[in-house]
Amino acid sequence: MKNPNLSGKSVDELWALHEQVVGILSVKILEEKALLEKQLSKLSSRTAVTSNGRSRRPYPAVLPKFRNPVQPAETWAGRGKQPRWLLAQLKSGRQLEDFRIRA
Repeated sequence: MKNPNLSGKSVDELWALHEQVVGILSVKILEEKALLEKQLSKLSSRTAVTSNGRSRRPYPAVLPKFRNPVQPAETWAGRGKQPRWLLAQLKSGRQLEDFRIRA
């Protein structure tokens, strides 16, 4: 497009040009937004797939292995940090096997 002489145009002509540019830009922005949303939906549908292309197998819930005798609702599966109630009991001299849930 040639460099138009904008300083020689009237206010009405400049305003019409402004409205034309805004209209074209809004259409292009909407098209770009639709394209980006389509790509995002493709990416979000692949979240369960790992980088090598295989999906991760589901793991079963880990059952608790140790129970607090004072508060039976407090349990521990033996994974991660030991809970405070268990640490306090172990420091008082009890053994970990004292808290094992017998199946």
